Amino acid sequence: MTAAPSRPLPPPPPPPSAASRFRLRAPRTVRLRLTLLYVGLFLASAACLLVITYFLVARQLPGTVTLRTSGGGTAGTSGQVVTGGTGAGVAACAPPADGTPPTVAQMNDCVQQAAAGLRNDTLDQLLIESGVALGIMAVASVGLGWLMAGRVLSPLRTITAAARRISARSLHQRIGMSGPDDELKELGDTFDQLLGRLDASFRAQRQFVANASHELRTPLARQRTLLEVALRDKQATNASLRTACERALAAGEQQERLIAALLTLARGERGLDAFEPFDLGAVAAGALAAVRDEAEARGVRVTADLGAAPALGDSRLAEQLAANLADNAIRYNVAGGQVEIGTGDRDGRAFLAVSNTGPVIPPDQLGRLFQPFQRLEPGRAGRAGSGGGAGRDGSGAGRGGLGLGLAIVSAIAAAHGAELRAVTRAAGGLAVEVVFPPVPAGGGCRAEDQARAEERAGTRERAAAPA
Repeated sequence: MTAAPSRPLPPPPPPPSAASRFRLRAPRTVRLRLTLLYVGLFLASAACLLVITYFLVARQLPGTVTLRTSGGGTAGTSGQVVTGGTGAGVAACAPPADGTPPTVAQMNDCVQQAAAGLRNDTLDQLLIESGVALGIMAVASVGLGWLMAGRVLSPLRTITAAARRISARSLHQRIGMSGPDDELKELGDTFDQLLGRLDASFRAQRQFVANASHELRTPLARQRTLLEVALRDKQATNASLRTACERALAAGEQQERLIAALLTLARGERGLDAFEPFDLGAVAAGALAAVRDEAEARGVRVTADLGAAPALGDSRLAEQLAANLADNAIRYNVAGGQVEIGTGDRDGRAFLAVSNTGPVIPPDQLGRLFQPFQRLEPGRAGRAGSGGGAGRDGSGAGRGGLGLGLAIVSAIAAAHGAELRAVTRAAGGLAVEVVFPPVPAGGGCRAEDQARAEERAGTRERAAAPA
């Protein structure tokens, strides 16, 4: 067998030239670019100034001269030369060697040559000296430009050093830019504000993880205790074991509702991938129907005024938002209290308004209600957990609040780009309004949703549960 002929190796690439090596190694910093920019602007301005000066001087120098004699057609041995412009000068022409007095024409030619030579010599000298001065100042401008660029970029180096120094565990540090109130100080202040928001976000995340761990561990510990007690009871009966299993299942259901609520919260905070048209009035009607029985059981009167409210977003998340608001308003109310729910269109923007009677909520505690796992103390709002239970489908309607209801409302509203407004009522209770962004042209609701909305708008359903 004969070996296959080997393929020729490709020629090696040519070595990089000195210019390319310099381009690769030369640091293309902002300071260098600013220096080159300053030098280029200086040279361009200086060159323009020299050109203007050159033409101005050339214009002032006499181009031609005229010769006048004191009398007659000959000039004698000397004559007076005056320029044709505003200035005057004197030039002497030596007489010919044979002693013959020069004529006016001869003297005129001599003076013309002298004037032209003087003019050219003056302009050449001006050009040479200006070029030398320009070269000296060009070299000086490189150093001055480098120093000025470093001074201008000094705040940026401060910001860069702070950004490298600050980590997730030192977000409390700030740059604290000083100096005039210019763009660079504004950049430093903006960076400090960003650090403040990141610091608050990291603290909220750590607090959320701690609260979620505690909330998840509580039902697990309850389940384990129930099962351990049932197993250690040597005199356990079928009835006691059945009771223990039912209580363990109830704890497991609480875990499921909590996990579902956390998933809903995460989905709302993630944002929406697509915006689809829906009728907020139809969504609110479905959410209201789900909590009507609980309102009757609690003796809370519910008044609904649901008008057509076209919006864009996720109808399921919007239904969760309405369900959480309605459930929160019903559960955290007083005996014989009232809940008002309304939807409609205001200036082309769909809105959902829910207000309820209930215990007095301190205005300074209002922001806490929309934070995960934040509940007001019983003495601060009439009852524990007024910070918002969560509605159905993972929100725990009618089974005790999880402290996620209004947090889910805030996340869903933010995902839809809606404005969330909450106001405490002086007589007790809370008024919440969610205003959705306007629907662009051609993005209306589906036909069936619009038909249901028109039907509700005509009848204006007003349901009331007995107090």
